[in-house]
Amino acid sequence: MGIKEGENRMNEVTCERPLVALRGLVVMPDVSVNFDISRKISVSAIEEAMRHDQTLFLAAQKDAEIEDPGPEDVYTIGTMVRIKQILKLPQKNQIRVTVEGRARVRILDIYQTSPHLKAEGMILPAAVPAFSAAEAEAMQRTLASIVEDFEKIGTKFNPELHKILELPSVNVVNLTNQLCANLPVKWQDRQRLLEAVEFRDRYICLCRIMRRELEVLKINQEIQQKVRVRLDKNQREYILREQMKEIREELGDDVQTEAEEYLEKLQDFKASDEVKEKLEKEIRRFQTMAGNTSESSVYRNYIETILEMPWEVMGEDNQDLNEAERILREDHYGLEKVKERILDYLAVRLMNASGKGPILCLVGPPGTGKTSIGRSIARALNKKYVRISLGGLHDEAEIRGHRKTYIGAMPGRIAASILQAGVRNPVILLDEIDKIGSDYRGDAAFSAMLEVLDGEQNSHFRDNYLEVPLDLSEVLFVCTANSLHTIPRPLLDRMEVIEINTYTQNEKLHIAREYLVDKQMQEAGLKKRQLQISDEALMEIIMSYTREAGVRSLERRIGEICRKTARLILEGERKSVRVSPKMLPKFLGPKKFDYNKINERNEIGVVRGLAWTSVGGDTLSVEVNTMPGKGKFELTGQMGNVMKESAMAGISYLRSVSDQFGIEEGYFESHDIHIHIPEGAVPKDGPSAGVTMTTAMLSAVTNIPVRADVAMTGEITLRGRVLPIGGLREKTIAARIAGIDTVIVPEKNKSDIEELSEEITGGMHFIYASTMQDILPVALEHMPSAAR
Repeated sequence: MGIKEGENRMNEVTCERPLVALRGLVVMPDVSVNFDISRKISVSAIEEAMRHDQTLFLAAQKDAEIEDPGPEDVYTIGTMVRIKQILKLPQKNQIRVTVEGRARVRILDIYQTSPHLKAEGMILPAAVPAFSAAEAEAMQRTLASIVEDFEKIGTKFNPELHKILELPSVNVVNLTNQLCANLPVKWQDRQRLLEAVEFRDRYICLCRIMRRELEVLKINQEIQQKVRVRLDKNQREYILREQMKEIREELGDDVQTEAEEYLEKLQDFKASDEVKEKLEKEIRRFQTMAGNTSESSVYRNYIETILEMPWEVMGEDNQDLNEAERILREDHYGLEKVKERILDYLAVRLMNASGKGPILCLVGPPGTGKTSIGRSIARALNKKYVRISLGGLHDEAEIRGHRKTYIGAMPGRIAASILQAGVRNPVILLDEIDKIGSDYRGDAAFSAMLEVLDGEQNSHFRDNYLEVPLDLSEVLFVCTANSLHTIPRPLLDRMEVIEINTYTQNEKLHIAREYLVDKQMQEAGLKKRQLQISDEALMEIIMSYTREAGVRSLERRIGEICRKTARLILEGERKSVRVSPKMLPKFLGPKKFDYNKINERNEIGVVRGLAWTSVGGDTLSVEVNTMPGKGKFELTGQMGNVMKESAMAGISYLRSVSDQFGIEEGYFESHDIHIHIPEGAVPKDGPSAGVTMTTAMLSAVTNIPVRADVAMTGEITLRGRVLPIGGLREKTIAARIAGIDTVIVPEKNKSDIEELSEEITGGMHFIYASTMQDILPVALEHMPSAAR
């Protein structure tokens, strides 16, 4: 229906216009006002008016909370306005409209509600009243007197009003309209003035409202004066609170304060009695404070933190073992021990819901997926997940929190994690627990983490900020570490250690093919048909472009290929790329690593040892030369103290049994021995090279070559016994890569070899040695003859 105008039977003008329902705002005639709108029906009404004559109806809503008003929700007396300006604001769907009030209008019928309100209204003419000059002057003096009383108590009015009052002959109608538009009153009072169509009614209503407002302001001023008398110079900060107190006393109004709101929340607060008592005590203390002091801010933050903590809120765990197993297998390849332990935990929780959560510690080299396993555990168990990085942490307060009396105090990381999770039974990953430090402020590992990770104590963990016990018994803690050596023994004793070992080349291939390639292609914006990397190329990347225990560098290399592929496609050189081993130098440059392969021939004084490094296993070539001299014993190749001691033990053993190997008497006093381990810039340490250096020295002294297809590892004693060592998995993988068939390991490490998979040990021959006499017949081409 278009916009139309007509006359009713009483010759009053009626018309149809779009209608905008205002919330908390009344527009008076002859006044320009701007306001913001965002509701679709209001925006649509404005657009409809702009398409015609830019006029529309404005009417106030009876209830400002109603989002979709109907005919019964707006006042029947409104204003017809003309749109002067429309401005789109940065906020989404928000418009600022400037309008000029034209006339009062009576809403006869709202006959359309979609897409906007549309109404038929009757324009109410502004009839000029007839009254004598004396009556007009009396009205003018009354209004001027009230305005003067307002200004005496500090009320400011529009400068236009003063211009009208200063005129020699004041138009009382104009003065009344200006006061109606500019009087600082509530919008409901302004609606009453709008509904007073007749001038005399409007004048009387205006006087009543102004008199009432004047009385309220005077009472407020009296209250302020009473407060000023009560307070001295050092108590000025209490003014606002005392004003509120006096207002409630004078008006009998029950104004709810912050403290009262906190007390209301306390009624429905779910927590232990100890927590509730502590909280109520703090709220009562807060109630006696001034609102703007620093101390009140401390207590306010404390109370809100306590109220937000999930003291009794529990997340619902996954009850389906099969679903949990599917998620674990979907997220990670291999890692069977970890998966089995998590499924065991879930099974126990299903059998005994009140059981305590385990403290798991995942230990392994960098890049083996320890951190991502924590996230996968949370997903499999349907628990909230929070990660806390402990690397470099040395202040106990980081874990246990600061006393709330300190400026800027906050809960410790454990309590903050519980607050962040929103439940009391999340999975909390304590990352890099082996890198916690200590300083003059205390040892965080012993002072705080011992309590956090102790199932017998953590049900009453004390956070310095909270000051009440926090139950951590329902939390599943998962710790990660690269090494167990730097974790204090009492702390390690509280954790169940699960080792995450070096990945084999086959495992890395599976991980790359099933996880890493798809992930990096997605990050590069590539589709499956645009890039294919062959298994041979992936294996070449693993062998020649990365050297690590995990797959972090492997993922970077794959990401590099994806980025270069994206560039080739965008530049139009290729529509799709298939990467083969021959293409890798183009994408990744020349080979970065070359594994030490088996020696080509047997050599004197050269033995292949096995070593563990932070990025996996490696083979270690030990070289020994002897020469005429004065019995000098020299060690080079950046050896650590433990390795040097192993060399000294080896030479002492050989000297003690020299007659068994046909070594000439006085040989060690007349010859110098030099032990060197290549790659001298790389620090090397540990006792596991003891048997390797001893075998190399015996070979050099007796001129008997050492078999090139044999590698060995083990610690040696002064009496020639072979002691067990660690890192057998990584060392065995390194031997397999180097093409070594025979590996000599300590007898007491036999169980470690038996635990390795067929993928690692298949085709290899292991010799288990308890003394050097077990090693030498295997390692040397032939045994030396005993001295006669």
